[in-house]
Amino acid sequence: MSLFAQLVEQLADLVQPLFHASSAAAAIVLFTALVRLLVHPLSRAAARGQRARAALQPQIAELRKKYGKNPEKLQKAVLELHAKEKVSPLSGCLPSLCQLPAFFLLYHLFSNTTIGGEANGLLAHELFAAPLGERWADALGDGGVLGAAGLVYVGLFVIVTGVAVFNYRRTKLMMATAPAPAAGPSGEQVPGLASITKVMPFMSFLTLVTVAVVPLAAALYVVTSTTWSAVERAVLYRDMPAPTASML
Repeated sequence: MSLFAQLVEQLADLVQPLFHASSAAAAIVLFTALVRLLVHPLSRAAARGQRARAALQPQIAELRKKYGKNPEKLQKAVLELHAKEKVSPLSGCLPSLCQLPAFFLLYHLFSNTTIGGEANGLLAHELFAAPLGERWADALGDGGVLGAAGLVYVGLFVIVTGVAVFNYRRTKLMMATAPAPAAGPSGEQVPGLASITKVMPFMSFLTLVTVAVVPLAAALYVVTSTTWSAVERAVLYRDMPAPTASML
């Protein structure tokens, strides 16, 4: 059995006295919380970067006036300004990128019947009546929406919808108070940016699709991480316009 599978099993054994048959599901939630705690310093750095980038906007506007007719010089000047102020345009992506390995490990672990040549005993674990290795389609085929397994997904969909609505409202607030520019940071026109801006508030609802198509174990990771992100951003960006939303 892989080291990651052993970690999940050990966490499940740790919480088994409290959660009994759903101990593996509780272990996944605990594992997700541990991952988010490890990534939290990056989230704080991303929040600082967001504030720094916001503070640079007046200077970037001046550079656009100065080099508006020379895109190459404008881009170079903007990059030099970011380097001088030690601001990375990509810092906001790091928290999400660092979580992807954990998500794919869970997806792989609960999508395979064998691990290292041994039977995958984790697939026998359930969240209430829903097996952690099955998907929403399996729950629909075994009792329908209101079946025992189907109701587990109903609960997850309710949580995800609530978080998505929260993120939708924050994104709309951000766009109302600080409309997205029609050009990139160096002044060039970005193809499709206007269309992306229009659909941006609805991006959080895509999490519903993810929860529906991945194994339940991976769906638990997504639901826990998305909920954590919503709370974390509400705290880190409480003195700023709401940041744009992402899936993890």
